[in-house]
Amino acid sequence: MAYELHYWPMLQGRGEFVRLALEEAGAPYIDVARGTGEDGGGLDAMMRVLEDSSLCRPPFAPPFLKDGAVVVGQTAAILLYLGPRLGLVGTTEADRIWAHQVQLTIADMVTEVHDTHHPVAVSLTYEEQKPEAARRAADFRAHRIPKFFRWFERILGRNGGHHLVGRTVTYADLSLFQLLDGLLYAFPNATHAALKDHPRLEALHLAIRERPRIFAYLVSERRIPFNEEGIFRRYPELDA
Repeated sequence: MAYELHYWPMLQGRGEFVRLALEEAGAPYIDVARGTGEDGGGLDAMMRVLEDSSLCRPPFAPPFLKDGAVVVGQTAAILLYLGPRLGLVGTTEADRIWAHQVQLTIADMVTEVHDTHHPVAVSLTYEEQKPEAARRAADFRAHRIPKFFRWFERILGRNGGHHLVGRTVTYADLSLFQLLDGLLYAFPNATHAALKDHPRLEALHLAIRERPRIFAYLVSERRIPFNEEGIFRRYPELDA
């Protein structure tokens, strides 16, 4: 059976980290909310699962994954579940826990990216919190990007320089690629400047992009373009 991925159809967002793992593995999956009512998909299909009162352990919000009767929410938990099944994590417990730790750290940075344009409240528009966003983005550029990048660069170096975990591509590598790709869209000036001091990060980003299945996905219609409705938003004034 194909995996069922549930996420907002107009966004890359947090669902994209899961899509990249499924694409790299060549795993059959259905992007449910991007379907139509005729084929059993669409937003209504996703909302039916979210509102299903028979689920004892319902997901809080998209993304979530259905694998038969199994329902898993939260990006990091989905990848923890999929990693061994897709061959995208090592076989030892130490490798699986380390990959999960790295993924959670990536998730921390993703949250901080989001908070550069919505530092006060998600319910407010960006325009309603522009002064606060400018202050938050300035700190993000000056302090948070360098801090996260130093850590990712360090663990790459301690693991041979090419992968975050083990000696082959894992979902953590794919997620770091997506984080960097999003930052290059949202903060091109700050990110290009920071990557000059972190050559392993830049090399990983380029290497993942060139992987055959990933490249085919990136140039396909399945790859939703970055836009100003998602996590990574390009507001030039925030990338001063």
